[in-house]
Amino acid sequence: MNQIKTLGLLSLLSALLVSIGYLVIGGTGGILIGIAMAAVMNLGSWYFSDKIALNAYRAQPISREQAPGLHAMLERLSQKAGIPTPALYVVPGQAANAFATGRDPQHAAVAVTEGIVNLLSEEELEGVIAHELSHVMNRDTLTQAVAATIAGAISQLAYMAQWASYGVAFGDSDDRRGGNPIGLLLAMFLAPLAASLIQMSLSRTREYEADAGAARLTGKPRALASALQKLEMGAQRMALQANPAFSPLLIINSFSGEGLKNLFATHPATKERIERLLKMEQQFSKPKAA
Repeated sequence: MNQIKTLGLLSLLSALLVSIGYLVIGGTGGILIGIAMAAVMNLGSWYFSDKIALNAYRAQPISREQAPGLHAMLERLSQKAGIPTPALYVVPGQAANAFATGRDPQHAAVAVTEGIVNLLSEEELEGVIAHELSHVMNRDTLTQAVAATIAGAISQLAYMAQWASYGVAFGDSDDRRGGNPIGLLLAMFLAPLAASLIQMSLSRTREYEADAGAARLTGKPRALASALQKLEMGAQRMALQANPAFSPLLIINSFSGEGLKNLFATHPATKERIERLLKMEQQFSKPKAA
């Protein structure tokens, strides 16, 4: 069900990009440009997703000699998950967070901050690494990169719409002109908002699944729940700074909430994530029927 929802949300983002191309540039030319932009953005983010995200957070590769324990943990969990061991990166700074990126399990990377290594116990850090590996197994890393890139393109078109509203010419023919003032207003204000909401909904869907995948991989849901609680408190004090378009990649984001606020959150409420993990722990502890 989550896979169907994910495909639907990505389709909505691509359709929104094509629609904005029509509203901003106008006519058939606008639609074709929107389709071309969607295709280029999807292809580019598919191929360069790891480099884009790692550069956004200034992540640096870390050798086995520098972090033998982390490498051993990553290799053990990757073997258990049945995927190639991703490259390991470290993000400088005391903000506690982690993320995974890459177009597929063969080209994946896991990045942890210096702060998260200092903050969490070994079992909690294992839960975080397992969470990121679950993203890799589910190819969420690619999905989120594509969503972030398309959302960014929509924002750029909205910026173009703002200039169009000031009378900047996009061509003289009626077929090419984005002259519909209502359409331009929609492109300027509503399109970026809609793109953000779709991207955030997509991110929340994938986080629940990655939490569950990590719990199954380690057999220790409570360890990840404990890690999330610490990370939530840490993120409120010191958030990991980078382009907001890439915040859905992180395991925790300080801006999460419940009810209406949850619409504008990249992650589900941490409290809800913890409750789901503790329910999984209860299921794990139930004796199996003979």
